Amino acid sequence: MLHLETVILFCLKQLNGERTIYSIYHLLNGKKSSQTIQDAHLFSLKEFFGVYGELTREAFEQITEDLFRKNLIDICGEQQYQLTVAGLEYLESKWFDHYLDGWNYHTYTMLFWDRLSLLTQVISNLVYEETKYVPIQKNIDLQNWLKSVLKKINKPRNDLGRILFSELTESFKQGKNLDPSILVFRLTGFQQIGLTPLQAAMKLKMDIHDYHLQFIQIIHYLIQTIKKNSSRFSMLIFLINDLDKENVLTLSSRKTWNLLKQGYSPKEIADLRNLKLSTIEDHLVEFALHLEEFSIDPYVDKYLQEEIIDFSRRNGTRQLKRIKDQVKAATYLQIRLILAKYGDREWN
Repeated sequence: MLHLETVILFCLKQLNGERTIYSIYHLLNGKKSSQTIQDAHLFSLKEFFGVYGELTREAFEQITEDLFRKNLIDICGEQQYQLTVAGLEYLESKWFDHYLDGWNYHTYTMLFWDRLSLLTQVISNLVYEETKYVPIQKNIDLQNWLKSVLKKINKPRNDLGRILFSELTESFKQGKNLDPSILVFRLTGFQQIGLTPLQAAMKLKMDIHDYHLQFIQIIHYLIQTIKKNSSRFSMLIFLINDLDKENVLTLSSRKTWNLLKQGYSPKEIADLRNLKLSTIEDHLVEFALHLEEFSIDPYVDKYLQEEIIDFSRRNGTRQLKRIKDQVKAATYLQIRLILAKYGDREWN
């Protein structure tokens, strides 16, 4: 089973003492800052981006303290930790492949769940010919979506329950280290109200944080499974077939990108948009991370790119200050652009 403390240990191992412990907190929360987004890429942690937006700072700090008390992590700087030998051994004994894919699915994970829970409730009541019940989802857009889907499915009422049950059962057959009851206990149906997250965690005798991760993992697993086998899921496919990945650029950075393509310089864009130049530079880093067509050559000479990449690779570091101290000719922006464009390729 995937545990939150194990995920935190894995993230610490990847960060290798080069970021504070709170960079992991921001990663799990899905903070849309350029630093957190860049960290997700550079340290190969994209699968955990935004998987626990509800995690409080207090709960995160408590888990960190527990890991320190268990001698699994040790202090290596201000708000920085590294794994102890015991921590590395513990991580190796507990770690296994998982289905979390926060980077690709965090924007619509809960929408998928809302759709599935409403679909299950409505079909369950249709099968029993019950018309007087309160919809588990109050959102009008969601209810209209379901009405549209039921028309498109176009199956006899008596067949709907069988089809949904069959497809859900089929979807879980290939899953490893998954307990479907984590999700099933939350479903509402005919004369049955789904459990809350806390109630489900208590019923399964699970820590609430671990329960949350398992729940999100199951949703991500279902999304992946349905996408890979769309022809086998005539009903479940409707849960995802209009959920395109959100544009990876923020609205503000998209405006900057459009101006940049028109030939404006970063300084001119900052003046036009009444923004700080540092904000536009953050957008440039976003482009380097996400847009294959964005070239950093106009901002960084080729020889400087090669020097920084070589130093970073040889010393296994992504720390801006350490690189800056060694490659004095480079600006911090240039270093950030190079790491954003090529950093994850050098280590993966």
